[in-house]
Amino acid sequence: MKKVMFICKHNSRRSQMAEGFAKTLGAGKIAVSSSGLASSELDPITVQVMAEIGIDISHQTSKTFSDFNPEDFDVVISLCGCGVNLPEAWVLRDVFADWQLDDPQGQDIHTFLRVRDQVKERVIQLIASLG
Repeated sequence: MKKVMFICKHNSRRSQMAEGFAKTLGAGKIAVSSSGLASSELDPITVQVMAEIGIDISHQTSKTFSDFNPEDFDVVISLCGCGVNLPEAWVLRDVFADWQLDDPQGQDIHTFLRVRDQVKERVIQLIASLG
């Protein structure tokens, strides 16, 4: 089973969405965690837009990537362009990608919904590519 880490700046929106989708859509296929360059608070609007489609992420917490060992992961996905700020050990995993999705922080609900749907599509593609 492949182990996947989703990383974003604050681990409060995009990476939390990705973790929720991957745990739901990749159950039994991949093991999933998320973290940030710094930890923060789980964004309540993120929780809301995920709940609207039946995925409860309210129990997830914000964590920093330094709490994890990069060698424990096969796949590392940056969701915000922050890959350039990661230590080399993180970007040299079997699979590394930077999805560079917009940060919905401070935006209207439509931006959150658009980003949520983009994250979902990317996670579906990732799971399929991992077989």
